Amino acid sequence: MKTTVSIRDKVFQEADRLARVMRKSRSELYTAAISEYLARHAPDAITEAANLACKELGDRNCAEPFVRAAADRILRDVQWQYDRVGASEIGSD
Repeated sequence: MKTTVSIRDKVFQEADRLARVMRKSRSELYTAAISEYLARHAPDAITEAANLACKELGDRNCAEPFVRAAADRILRDVQWQYDRVGASEIGSD
């Protein structure tokens, strides 16, 4: 899909330089960057990733107090950021 977005000059220049160094098109770089951002900031995706990790590690490892507390803290922090920004503002200028 083609779209038009406004990007600050400095960010554009740095992204353009990185794309050249990585031998990727700007479109490939922007797609990868946005995909990574969405994966890191979407609470459902983070929960799904945590559940998958627990499944692969086995429930015994995820039931340990330290692991459970760390996962709870990460999810709380992500939810706080998501609530603060608001779903409607993610991806808008």
